Amino acid sequence: MNSQPLTTLRKRPIAAPSSPTNMGDSAALPELDLAAQATIHYSSEDPDHPIEHAIDGSSGRGASRWVSARPDVTEQIVVEFDEPRNISRIEFQVEETQLERTQEVRAEYSSDGGGTYRQVFVQEYTFSPNGSTYQSESIRVQLHGVTHLRLIVVPNKSGSGKASLTLLRLRS
Repeated sequence: MNSQPLTTLRKRPIAAPSSPTNMGDSAALPELDLAAQATIHYSSEDPDHPIEHAIDGSSGRGASRWVSARPDVTEQIVVEFDEPRNISRIEFQVEETQLERTQEVRAEYSSDGGGTYRQVFVQEYTFSPNGSTYQSESIRVQLHGVTHLRLIVVPNKSGSGKASLTLLRLRS
């Protein structure tokens, strides 16, 4: 047995690691106000589900959403920033409760005014009315001096349907 006096130990608990797709840990990152800091270009929109619904802050199952006007057509959404921006996280949600289909969301960015684009990610989601109907993503990125962010939405990798996004949120 050691009879030496105890010294004060400096200690700190280790925080549990967060999941890269956990949206909760991104709340501390500032959200880019797309309505005030960018122009949103889109290839199509359903009048009942305009592009504004993707950036209105509404999220979760049953929230407002952007839906394309054309079934089975690959659609694009381009965020053209007023000034170059740094992006550290791209968050988006997709919901499909009616049809069985696979939708692909591909993100690309430009730092030269839209002249050239580089791929950021490609995500595929398979929806089924009797199974998975909702997907939420929060993807960490390190994009600097972004002038344009382009989302390409392929609604019918399998099955049939219209391109849609419930939420698009960017954080710096």
